Formats: sequence, C-alpha cells, structure tokens
Amino acid sequence: MNWNKLKKQLETFLSPAVADHISYSSTGYRYTPEKKNQSYILVEKTEILNTRNKDANIKWYENEQEVKEDKTFVLPVTQEEVDQVRVNSGGKIPEERLMVIARNQKLNKYAKNVIQAQSNLFKSDFTKVASEYLKTPVDTCLKSDDILLNILALLDRRLGKNRLVKLEEAYSMKHPAVKYFYNMRRYR
Repeated sequence: MNWNKLKKQLETFLSPAVADHISYSSTGYRYTPEKKNQSYILVEKTEILNTRNKDANIKWYENEQEVKEDKTFVLPVTQEEVDQVRVNSGGKIPEERLMVIARNQKLNKYAKNVIQAQSNLFKSDFTKVASEYLKTPVDTCLKSDDILLNILALLDRRLGKNRLVKLEEAYSMKHPAVKYFYNMRRYR
C-alpha cells in the first residue's frame, strides 16, 4: 500500500479528541536503498516519535540498567509473586527480603521487555506495522508488546474513555513513548 493511502486510512481512525493535534509523516529515498524510510508521529507539528531516530522528544533507554534506575516506573508486587519467591527459595529467605526479591525479579523482566520492544521499534517498518494495525482488532493491538501498535491503538477512535481508564495500571508499565500517547489521549 502506498504511503498516502495508508496515511489517509490511519487518519480516519484517529480519535476526534486528538485528530487535530496528531499527524503522520514519512520520508523515503527511492534511489538510495541504504537509507531506510523514516516515519514520524507529530504532535502539534513537533516530532514525538521517529521509527529510526532516538533524538525525538521521548526518553529512550540505552540498556536494561537505565530502565531499572528510572524511578518513574511503579511496579506493584502481588502477594502471589512474593509467595512464588518463597516457594522457589524453599523458605530459606527472611520474610522482609521476599518483597524486595520479588520486586527485583519483576523489574528485571520488565527492563528486558522494554529494551526488546524499543529495539523492535527501530527494526520495524512503520508501513508494515500500520498495515497490520488496520487489519487487527484494537484490543489485540492494545495487548501487544509492540510500541507502535500500542500507540496506534491508543489514538484510535474505537477506544472509548471507559476502556482507556481501565488500561491505566497496565499502561503504567509500558515504554515512555506509549505512556506519552496514553496520557495525551486520556487527558484530552
């Protein structure tokens, strides 16, 4: 599908709350195959997300340790996770350490997922992901680990305010790019 047709279809799915603020843009270099296409999501004509460049206005992580040190992530630890650590350790760990260990295990897993999703974004082709989004139900896109699918689904007019509010806890553990668009959609 050519870019203009794809862009028009994506724009028809934009929520009325954000439609006047969001635009999609793409650059392509037909005669220089070593230069990949760059696709952008612009908010108020400011580049917020670029599929090939980390210099946009969203925080990008260099490694897992940087994710772990970011204090903006609130990782709730359930009693089931604490009980699992207790079972795995054979009951040899003091009770006061179980919560810390469970949180660290969850943080390690989360950091790996964020870095993986971030690297997949830079490897992905915006037009392929956008075409997939147009064929996929919104709920499936919302549950995906793909940053771009999450963003496109959050901006979708088929996603109502009630469902958006219910996603708050799950989306508090997403990449900052996804959180940015979540907050934008939620509070407009």
